[in-house]
Amino acid sequence: MTALQNITVLGSTGSIGVSTLDVIARHPQRYRVFALAAHSSAHVLLEQCRQFQPRYAVLSDASAGPELLDALAAACPDTELLLGDWALEEVAAHTDVDTVMAAIVGAAGMPSALAAARAGKRLLLANKEALVTAGSLFIKAARDGGATLLPVDSEHNAIFQCLPSNSHGQVDTAGVDKLLLTASGGPFRGRSAQELRQVTPEQACAHPNWDMGRKISVDSATLMNKGLELAEACWLFGMSEQRVDVVVHPQSIIHSMVQYRDGSVLAQLGQPDMRTPIACCLAWPERIDAGVGNLDLVTVGQLDFEAPDYEAFRCLRIARECIQAGGSAMATCNAANEIAVAAFLDGRLGFLDIPSLIEETLARVENIEPESLEQVEDSDTRARQVAVERLHAASHSVGVG
Repeated sequence: MTALQNITVLGSTGSIGVSTLDVIARHPQRYRVFALAAHSSAHVLLEQCRQFQPRYAVLSDASAGPELLDALAAACPDTELLLGDWALEEVAAHTDVDTVMAAIVGAAGMPSALAAARAGKRLLLANKEALVTAGSLFIKAARDGGATLLPVDSEHNAIFQCLPSNSHGQVDTAGVDKLLLTASGGPFRGRSAQELRQVTPEQACAHPNWDMGRKISVDSATLMNKGLELAEACWLFGMSEQRVDVVVHPQSIIHSMVQYRDGSVLAQLGQPDMRTPIACCLAWPERIDAGVGNLDLVTVGQLDFEAPDYEAFRCLRIARECIQAGGSAMATCNAANEIAVAAFLDGRLGFLDIPSLIEETLARVENIEPESLEQVEDSDTRARQVAVERLHAASHSVGVG
């Protein structure tokens, strides 16, 4: 693709958004930033607007707008500031937009990603929740809208790269036996449940390989991120949960693998740098410079693999059970996890209490088969309410945390 692409970056101030803009800046002849969207990081958004001069800047948190308005008008007179959640969907589905990077973390990013899918955009999906919580609705919207769906998560992007170019993500027609999702194991790999009891948010956020946001880092530490990715893989590639294995690979060099029926296993290798899958999606089916150094396998020396510990890291087991249950179970799981992780980061919940809060929430929220985004959002809201109630109850219990 050589024509100049207009790109909307949703979640531009987060780690994926910043990496996306780094790749875009390397190829001004290919990409033009149409819109930048953040939640409340007005100062960072302003600096990004200074550099890329987009047509629109969006702050979904309208209360953060006043501090940006005057400064933006002075620095970027051709950039219009939009405030509120509605604006995310507006810049995602705008008729002048070719490509949308959907990188807003959590359930908050789902409506705008869905809007881009319905509008038939080239959609670079870094928001897990769009598929995790509303997989059937999202895949149908992308199909009906004619969207090109490209996975940004390093694991799913690796699988995408290992599939035949003419498979269009349909693994059953490509002779695929299994998908092998690799997991770094996070900062606590090899520790027992007893050893995890006293870990701190700072320790959980100190990922050995990846530079990520705090919420995603905690998900990596609990292995919930792999549970979310497992659900995402099932929807992206039309695979049952039984045909997707998780393999712990601490070096984070092999990003995932595809096992074929003839005994072949294809793997995608690279530095643990999100600019590689971002560049792959931006330029697909071409290849462009991502600013990532070459991989030296001699320096790496060895590649290790082990099975995940489902007892010490219960979140991965819980996610598998939710995928098997179907319906809104994963939406409930995801919502409860967001509440639990936020409480852990605030020092209000212990590390091992994260899966416990998720299990308590799942036991109290009805599992339904959602037929609309509103029903998904209702399940999400209900799950958050229950999780908060259980969190408050736990805070008054002896020994919690």
